[in-house]
Amino acid sequence: QVQFVESGGGLVQPGGSLRLSCAASGGTLDYYAIGWFRQAPGKEREGVSCISYSDGTTVYVDSVKGRFTISRDNAKNTVYLQMNSLKDEDTAIYYCATVYCRGGYSPIPLDAYWGQGTQVTVSS
Repeated sequence: QVQFVESGGGLVQPGGSLRLSCAASGGTLDYYAIGWFRQAPGKEREGVSCISYSDGTTVYVDSVKGRFTISRDNAKNTVYLQMNSLKDEDTAIYYCATVYCRGGYSPIPLDAYWGQGTQVTVSS
């Protein structure tokens, strides 16, 4: 079973940027698609983005499209989320997970375990 270590979060001002990393721990990503999720206080967890293993499929929730970019480096077993033009509503804990990633659909997590995530806070 693949476990993940999320990193790269922090405190940034509105309009700033962060690059989140999702690294496999204790294994490899194999052929799984990977997704990013976030959960803000008082809200349910939502799918933010996902990327397929190799066929180029990417998905973004409408609220981040044009601002966030997901990518992966299979040789490093790592997935990234470049976050630009950050807004206060992006404040949340961000998690990654193996997912079913289909174009036009929100990613579906395949693992019931959620780790610590990484905190993103956008504030002046």
